[in-house]
Amino acid sequence: MRAAATIGERGRRFTLDVPIETPDGFGGAVRSYAPGPLLWGSLAMLSAGERLRAGRGEAVVTHRVTLPYREDVDDTRRLSLGFRRFRIRAASDPDGTKRRLVCLVEEVRT
Repeated sequence: MRAAATIGERGRRFTLDVPIETPDGFGGAVRSYAPGPLLWGSLAMLSAGERLRAGRGEAVVTHRVTLPYREDVDDTRRLSLGFRRFRIRAASDPDGTKRRLVCLVEEVRT
C-alpha cells in the first residue's frame, strides 16, 4: 500500500477556477472564470499533438494533475498554474479512498 503523498510530490500550487455564466443577450451565455481555492498538486505531461481549428494547426497538450480529493472538481471548472490554464476533461478517485483526485486536463493556449 502506498503512503500518502508528500509536499514534494505535490509541489505545485494550482488555483481551482470557478465558472461564471453571463447572459450574452442572444439566449446564450458567455463563460468567464473567477479564482477559487488554492490547491497543492502535481503535474505530469501525457501527450502533445496538433489538431485543426478554424483551418489552422493548433497545439494540443494533455496532462495529468493529481490533487487532494475534493467533491467539487468537474469539467465545468478549470485549473490555473501561474499564467497557464488547464481545462478539466475528467476527474476521478482512482482507488476509491477519497484521498487523492486524478484529473486529465488539456492545456488551454490563449
